[in-house]
Amino acid sequence: MTTTRIDRRFAACKTANRPALVTFVTAGDPDLATSQAILDALPAAGADVIELGMPFSDPMAEGIPIQLATQRALAAGQTMDKTLDMVRAFRKHDDDTPIVLMGYYNPIYVRDPAVFVKTAVEAGVDGLIVVDIPPEADDELCLPALAAGLNFIRLTTPTTDDKRLPAVLANTSGFVYYVSVTGITGATIANRTRVGEAVQRIKRHTDLPVAVGFGVKTAEDAEVIGRDADGVVVGSVLVEAVRNSLDDAGKATDKTVSAVSDVVKSLAGGVARARQG
Repeated sequence: MTTTRIDRRFAACKTANRPALVTFVTAGDPDLATSQAILDALPAAGADVIELGMPFSDPMAEGIPIQLATQRALAAGQTMDKTLDMVRAFRKHDDDTPIVLMGYYNPIYVRDPAVFVKTAVEAGVDGLIVVDIPPEADDELCLPALAAGLNFIRLTTPTTDDKRLPAVLANTSGFVYYVSVTGITGATIANRTRVGEAVQRIKRHTDLPVAVGFGVKTAEDAEVIGRDADGVVVGSVLVEAVRNSLDDAGKATDKTVSAVSDVVKSLAGGVARARQG
């Protein structure tokens, strides 16, 4: 089987004895040009894998920070075509860092999943996370994506028991995304020890890397979660950094890109310390 950018990046992080830092930003937030600059700056700040949110008007799994980021992007005119153009522009100077499009099925469905998959591959996308399409509907998007060479990354949660897990993992590739809380993005992780136990339980069912997200906010969180996880996913704190950098009119400032990069650098430091000593 052909290895993908995602496979290679997780393998490289394993060789370096550290988890991968997976960063989420919303495409088009707060505007297309600034969002492109944020995306382009992520690898140098320490991002190993980038999740690029596809703005959608009903982001039901998201907490307030990502909902607001989505609203800002849509208000600024972000579209799926522009999101794919962002990936194309990124690929002109970075052919190594994996990009995963994350979001909901509706914007894909209305374009025709087969057409979307083909266009995404051509743009340089590496994988998809589509949070509202279950394994029972794999023939709609998952299988066409896999056939085209895209990794299809599935979410598991604290309520995904051993009976359900094999179905969830059946056509998963790239990595498994463990949602560390039963709730929306941005919630706080209540029990870090339990997260480690959950990662080990998932690993008994798959050889894929397991990345943990939903609730990682600080370098300390990244360090602790990274002791057990193969990847640490960070999103809400990054889109909050965007929001906090905007001017009174909600527009980008000269601090917006660096605000995100500085947080990523801090988190990368936490990830680097995860397995020291």
